[in-house]
Amino acid sequence: MLSGSSARPAAAEPDELRAIERSLARLEGYVRSRSYQGPDPYDALNSPFVRSLPGRLPKVAATQLFVYSPIDLRRTFGVREGRNPKAIGLFLSAYCDMHRAGIIGEGAFAAASEELVRSLIGSRSTGYHGNSWGFNFDWQDVTRFSPAGLPTVVVSSFVANALLDLHGLTGQEDLLDLAKGVIEFIQSDLSVYEDRDGICFSYTPIDRHIVHNASMMGAALMARVSALTGREDLMDTAVRAVEFTVAKQEPDGSWAYSIDGSGRKRMQIDFHQGFILDSLLDFITYSGRTDARYTDALHRGTIFYRERQFDVSGRSLWRLPGNWPADIHHQAQGILTFSRLSANEPELLDDALRIARWSVENMQDPAGFFYHQRHERFINRIPYMRWGQAWMMRALASLAAAVPCR
Repeated sequence: MLSGSSARPAAAEPDELRAIERSLARLEGYVRSRSYQGPDPYDALNSPFVRSLPGRLPKVAATQLFVYSPIDLRRTFGVREGRNPKAIGLFLSAYCDMHRAGIIGEGAFAAASEELVRSLIGSRSTGYHGNSWGFNFDWQDVTRFSPAGLPTVVVSSFVANALLDLHGLTGQEDLLDLAKGVIEFIQSDLSVYEDRDGICFSYTPIDRHIVHNASMMGAALMARVSALTGREDLMDTAVRAVEFTVAKQEPDGSWAYSIDGSGRKRMQIDFHQGFILDSLLDFITYSGRTDARYTDALHRGTIFYRERQFDVSGRSLWRLPGNWPADIHHQAQGILTFSRLSANEPELLDDALRIARWSVENMQDPAGFFYHQRHERFINRIPYMRWGQAWMMRALASLAAAVPCR
């Protein structure tokens, strides 16, 4: 049982459930009317002008300006909107949850899922083993340039899990084959860091970064595919990757975002904690391993996430120890993680409902989309498709599917 919680199963009141479903319907209508495409916080290099800037630092500065400006500069600078494969994967998983919850009809579900699968098949990265996906824009930071389509374990894992979600509903073997192709990409194209605790997959084929949430996503996907195919070699690899991250958990239950080659930690505490918890939950579920070291790590991580990263109103805190702004990605991750964890800890559904209520009341526009960030004195209302809409649709659909009162 969680610290400070009761053991009673949570259930939404009928009016509250209907409010969630109305919010989800408005959001789904918005993203469908825009054909699932829109701006992204990091898409500055889709601007011909920004791409033409000389050198690395001007491009980094322009990207950061686009990320943090509450005024959308994209039309002025000619940024093309597009479909982001990660967003498409999140939308597909959301539709699967909506179908399971009985809040979307068979015809609408089939039409949406078929369109999204076609989009994913058409946006696969080229030049790598199996199947993989990356972002639909170039990206520049202070150390490296990542071209559009450079596959990552994060994007590819989200897409593969969405395909497996649909496979679970339809039984289509081609969807499982597509997901198995992501395993081939992970095994053949990613670097692997190893120490006495286990292994860690790199983020992309061109780096050797040690990033816990990214590696855990690859491990959880391996466990899921192993459970579906009986491939024990995949489960063995997943165990080694999970052991690495579990061993690196901080005493307070959190994880560093990353570790560099010298062992120095980057303590960026934000929604990525939820990514790790989701992946650890999936690993335990698909592997059937309920060893105390896994369940205790999940339990301690959940307590940290619940008690330190959200206030009592349901508002997420910014990267700890920061308080503001409330970011829609953080809100969505809290809803999603607590909804999923509530299968084993029913009281966590109350947390998911509280975060969803605050998000809808404070960050959803009458047009259906969700704002990017709410600051103490102003609101950034830019409707980012991947960062905001895809994550909130995935989160609200998961919550609707988890609520026992229908």
